[in-house]
Amino acid sequence: MRKRIFVTRAIPEPGIQLLREHFDVDVWPDPLPPNRENLRSRAQGAVGLLTLLSDQVDADLMDAAGPELRGIANYAVGYNNIDVNEAKRRSIAVGNTPDVLTDATADIAIGLVLAAARHFQQGILQVRALEWRTWEPLGLLGQDLQGKTLGIIGMGRIGAAVARRLVRGWNMKLVYTSRSDKPPIDAELGGRRVHLDELLSTSDIISLHTDLNPGTKHLIQRDTLALMKRDAILVNTARGGVVDQDALYEALRSKQIFAAGLDVTDPEPLPSDSSLRQLDNCIILPHIGSATFDARNKMSIMAANNLIAAANGEPMPFPV
Repeated sequence: MRKRIFVTRAIPEPGIQLLREHFDVDVWPDPLPPNRENLRSRAQGAVGLLTLLSDQVDADLMDAAGPELRGIANYAVGYNNIDVNEAKRRSIAVGNTPDVLTDATADIAIGLVLAAARHFQQGILQVRALEWRTWEPLGLLGQDLQGKTLGIIGMGRIGAAVARRLVRGWNMKLVYTSRSDKPPIDAELGGRRVHLDELLSTSDIISLHTDLNPGTKHLIQRDTLALMKRDAILVNTARGGVVDQDALYEALRSKQIFAAGLDVTDPEPLPSDSSLRQLDNCIILPHIGSATFDARNKMSIMAANNLIAAANGEPMPFPV
């Protein structure tokens, strides 16, 4: 009898086909995630789970899966939806899909910078609503980007990719926060590691690339927003929880900062009555940072290979 894998959402076919060469594969058929009851039921007896960030993988779900469970492969770089310590205690391997979405996510961050700086959202809506009447000398005035100061919060792979695009393309000055100095970045891009307060008070563009943990939860809140320039642009392609969205709304509504571009929110999707939805100077995307054919196909193959290895008692090629 073939071992069974439960995939909690339809993912690109290359990964599914690879899994089917080794397992019976049960794929959740609906576009929305399975509820808790269905998640527990479909996990039962599986040797591996291929999960998304929307799936809470805790001791209760591991209990429901049972003793056959050997591996959990998250179809994401992040893994804060998984109780990794509990999985380790049970000798269940946990993997993710690092590196492959660096360029795709960096490109989305650049798109958000441009869209926020130059009022893309308001311009598109004007055209669609047939409100574009003439060329206006004072219409939709935005921010120049050439030579501005870029602040990267979290100088990992994606942060570095964003910095390369903006420093090389727009001759921006670079400051960043990180757990340690980054001599290669300093040498390549003229970067300078600074304290958070200095970054916030001196940067024209602030791009978030830190992971979500107790120390970064609501890192951007009322007091830190108050340090930013009035013409500052905040971009978040990291995790929604890094930003206090109520504080961000007030800062944008009062023009305390110029604009924001968000590819991630907390929760996802935003509730229909979220005040952020109503702002002209807040661009919100539906978490599409990795949404290219190439990136998502590679993610599916990486996740599949993680589960194949775990089921065979081998180390995952992309472990957490």
